[in-house]
Amino acid sequence: MFVSKNFKVTLSFVLIGLLSLYFADLEISTIDTTALTHDFFFSIFYLHFNDYYLLLEAFLKTIAIAVLSIFFSCIFGFILSLFFSSFLVRISLAFIRAIHELFWALIFLQIFGLNTLTALLAIVIPYSATLAKVYAEILQEHDSFSNTLRGKDRLSYFLYTKILDALPHLISYTRYRFECALRSTAILGFVGITTLGYYLSSSFMQGQYHEVWFILILFYALIATIKIWFNKYTFAFLLLGSFLYLDDFGGFNTANIKRFFTQDIIPYPIKNDLGLHSTLSWFENIFTNEILPGITNTIILTQASLLLTALLSLIFFVFISSKFSNKTTRISSHIFLVVLRSTPEYILAFIFLQLFGPSMLPAVLALMLHNSSIISHLIGHDTDVVQLRIDRTKRKTELYFYEVLPRVYAQFLAFLFYRWEIIMRESAILGLLGITTLGFYIDSAIEDFRLDRMFLLLLITAFLNIFVDLISRKVRNYLKIKKNIST
Repeated sequence: MFVSKNFKVTLSFVLIGLLSLYFADLEISTIDTTALTHDFFFSIFYLHFNDYYLLLEAFLKTIAIAVLSIFFSCIFGFILSLFFSSFLVRISLAFIRAIHELFWALIFLQIFGLNTLTALLAIVIPYSATLAKVYAEILQEHDSFSNTLRGKDRLSYFLYTKILDALPHLISYTRYRFECALRSTAILGFVGITTLGYYLSSSFMQGQYHEVWFILILFYALIATIKIWFNKYTFAFLLLGSFLYLDDFGGFNTANIKRFFTQDIIPYPIKNDLGLHSTLSWFENIFTNEILPGITNTIILTQASLLLTALLSLIFFVFISSKFSNKTTRISSHIFLVVLRSTPEYILAFIFLQLFGPSMLPAVLALMLHNSSIISHLIGHDTDVVQLRIDRTKRKTELYFYEVLPRVYAQFLAFLFYRWEIIMRESAILGLLGITTLGFYIDSAIEDFRLDRMFLLLLITAFLNIFVDLISRKVRNYLKIKKNIST
């Protein structure tokens, strides 16, 4: 009996996902979820904010940090992309981008304190690594000219042929990363940077739900109008304005940097010369009580969320596909999906945490909704270009299962496995909200000022993400999915 590769891979991930759901803690622990949910959602009709001047400052700071971050990330990312063929560069960049920007922020808080420099470095470092990888892939895709067109001068070919040919794709991806930078800048507020996320967090904790909605709607408007205020005509003014607006670059101290790398992150037994036995005992204690449960819960949360993301994506894309839905349904569904994918997973998880209490449920819901909105948007647009047969069925269910889905399923798997590594990164960082993934133990180590433990756990987190990325690539190669995904 012939069994397709798509079926084998799907069956494996469904079984792993079901097993993860079985072991996941999905308990609702709040006393009266209905009343709390009612209060939260109906507060949207009473929008206001107590101090609009503070909100304006946070709004401008969010934009300014994102603009400067993407500016420096583009420069460093492009330079690094030229050396991406080097194995050492690829491995180094894979390690850097495997660590979430919130983790980078927590690291730099220990070195530079709570200021703009910390926020910029937290975004620029991982974004530079990501842009380097994608820029290198884009340039490679556009390196297909004949020897005649290449000429003898390699520099001229690179500047006037290869770069110009790839420029629209490079700009398109950079614009997408700027939207990501806005989301990243917003959630830096949860670690103390006074961006929009800072006031969203404090308003929610105080039960000021009308302020929460005000901030969210303001953020959605900011994302929705990016093409209007962030373009080739406005970028120079935005860049200059951001440099002038952000003046809190203090905190750079070489003594702090030296102390961090030569003392703080060195394992305690090694730093105090306690010998091999004490070092092994130190590691064994962390491995048993933090690394093992942290990895287990991170994988459980990731795989459960991946399965539910897949199922929801296969439902959602129907509502934005012209093959199944009318224009009114498509427009309203598109707006709904834009709101979901514009809301960072961390903010969604934070909201659900207040509504349902501490468990994996808020994280699963956040990861499922955010990632399925992205995948269903992409698949929905793919179905629009599918050419149906003349003798196609008129029944929607038959059209879905026998005509449309088989044609886009391979690409659906490609998008899903691309998001897999991202879901893993987000699963780890959601530990900062109290879910016992690796991020929970990293946050605990920082609170106890045991930075050696923090550094070890960050290394484990990075290697886990790299491992998942390698598996994802192997699966895509197995399925012979060659299309690069850069969004």
